[in-house]
Amino acid sequence: MPTLLGPDASKLRITLNPHPVALPNPTDLQFGKHVTDHTLQIPWSATHGWHTPRITPYQPLTLDPTASVFHYGFECFEGMKAYKDASGALRLFRPEINIARLNTSAARVSLPTFDEEQMLALLAKFVEIEGRWIPNIRGYSLYLRPVIIGTNPGLSVSPPTSALLYVVASPVGSYFQSQSQTLSPSGTSAPAGIVLQATPSARYVRAWPGGSGAHKVGANYAPCMVAEQEAKSQGAHQALWLFGDEEEITEAGTMNLFLVLKLEDGERELVTPPLDGMILPGVTRDCVLGLARERLPGWVVSERRITMGELEGAAERGMVEEVFGTGTAAVVTSVGRIRWKGRVIRCGNETSLAMQMRKWIEARQYGEDEHEWSVLVETLVQAPLGDKHQGEAEVELEARL
Repeated sequence: MPTLLGPDASKLRITLNPHPVALPNPTDLQFGKHVTDHTLQIPWSATHGWHTPRITPYQPLTLDPTASVFHYGFECFEGMKAYKDASGALRLFRPEINIARLNTSAARVSLPTFDEEQMLALLAKFVEIEGRWIPNIRGYSLYLRPVIIGTNPGLSVSPPTSALLYVVASPVGSYFQSQSQTLSPSGTSAPAGIVLQATPSARYVRAWPGGSGAHKVGANYAPCMVAEQEAKSQGAHQALWLFGDEEEITEAGTMNLFLVLKLEDGERELVTPPLDGMILPGVTRDCVLGLARERLPGWVVSERRITMGELEGAAERGMVEEVFGTGTAAVVTSVGRIRWKGRVIRCGNETSLAMQMRKWIEARQYGEDEHEWSVLVETLVQAPLGDKHQGEAEVELEARL
């Protein structure tokens, strides 16, 4: 898919919602349940490139029934968060990685790519407008979902000739908050940490070499729901995806996976599966690796293959100290048990590294530990949009209201 310049952030048009809805009680937030007052939309066509970006009141999309997104899965998306620090300033956390990953996903499924600096400026302006939706409480954030879909009508199997990039947002708290009260099949409360159900690789496979497992495309998710529902019906929170005859660990339903292992010489190893094209290169995964190498002297930090057999054997010898998952939604979440072939692997949770990593990451997300990973929204908005944009936006706002 050829890349045309754009979108042009300086041409942004803003129409504010004249009827903003009442903010939900933070204690009632469920992941993805509530949406904010606006969307950011940028159409694209093969002949023109990226069209005028607009922030408009939230409303349904209108698409032709033969749009390529419906029939051939021309779709990709991202998941990222905005935060409000103690002074009330809005922040994005490593947004350049999410935007770059969206571009990579788009290229993988023949959707148009874009200028990342311009897109960051537009996203920041969108966050600025929706800032009231972020509860000024530690642990809450605004989940951002940029999406690109193929919109051209017709049933020909060919790359899209028109597309739409849009962004919606949802205020969120803890991803597993509602699931933490889940009861096991026997009716007793689940132990500390979530439960994973290892899926038999001979039956279900999430991703494979040469596929799209390293990209955030819808086709990676819909086929996984059968296994996910089976896992939940058996009292687990998510499926754990395995690959190959040796049942190599890849990732969990919405998380990259980490293990803390004792080594024979008394040292510890933090290990996560490698980025081999089958695993999503998670932003939180990268944060954990970076923090471990920076703040855990003496630890072995590894990105290597690990099989269920190795994990079970290490657990039987008392060498598994901790297992946890990482993701934008889940942040860092402890795993208490993994079910595999009718057996239960208990995951230790002795070192509480998951809790420490979560504290370190959140300190940067909320600006308490000032770091380059946390970017003030106002710094992204100012330069690319410029003064000219502000005047144009106000004129259109007055005309439409």
